[in-house]
Amino acid sequence: MLSETAIAFITVVSAQRRIEIFDEQISSLDQLIPLLQKRVQEGASSPAETLRAQVAADLFRVDRERARTQLATARRDLAILTGDSSPRFGEAVGRLGQPPSFQSVLQAIEANPQLMRWTAVTAQRNAELILARLKPIPDVHLSAGWRHFQDTDDNAVRLGVSIPLPVLDQNTGNIIAAEEVLAKTGAERAINKLVLISIAGRAYDALNGALAELKLLRTSVIPNARNASETIQSGYLQGRFTLLELLDVRGSVLQALLREQEALQNFHIAIATIEGLVGSPFSLTRESSR
Repeated sequence: MLSETAIAFITVVSAQRRIEIFDEQISSLDQLIPLLQKRVQEGASSPAETLRAQVAADLFRVDRERARTQLATARRDLAILTGDSSPRFGEAVGRLGQPPSFQSVLQAIEANPQLMRWTAVTAQRNAELILARLKPIPDVHLSAGWRHFQDTDDNAVRLGVSIPLPVLDQNTGNIIAAEEVLAKTGAERAINKLVLISIAGRAYDALNGALAELKLLRTSVIPNARNASETIQSGYLQGRFTLLELLDVRGSVLQALLREQEALQNFHIAIATIEGLVGSPFSLTRESSR
């Protein structure tokens, strides 16, 4: 439940970020359109360029409305998981942190509820095997009584001991069956653990992949895309670049920001998945405001 709630929270934060990205791009194009209209009035540009920029801004608005719908759904899902029928919270805020080592993940998997239950099952199977092995050991029966001898008018106490000899019934079949059930229990636990390790491994690979993407996007792609956008916009106003080149570089900025948001979402979903597998939350070292 905690893992599912964490993923729902991540989805809300991610949808909020997508809307912010579209708002930034729409605002940028809205600021550009008056400049385009001025160029048209001066005869330096075609009226078609203003329409082309307006279409691009409107398409961003379409994407933003879709993101808003996704956000509304994500907020409702999160509210339901927290016990409310409708959202009563404001903006969701999250931070990116450094993940734990994979070795610590493997160690924590031992505490997974799916594995912990096998401890009780194994104990029960061991008890059944012990009982099966003890059954061939005969039970000693003691008896006691009082006896009067009429011939001598004496009284005596009679004590008796009987031990059945299990010549034919050694309970071999039940012992073998109990041993096989115990071995099967151990094998099922091992398989269950391997499945959990496999899922945790995939989640951990996705986590590291997302971190690598974020590093490249934040250190190179996004800064370069923003610089290129500013340079081309300035050059466009001076007549050195076309509107298509300007819109293309704006599209590159948008895609880079969306990829960053997607990588962030994948990172935190992977963390939540691993936390669900190990049955406890990880303490992440803070790295960024988003």
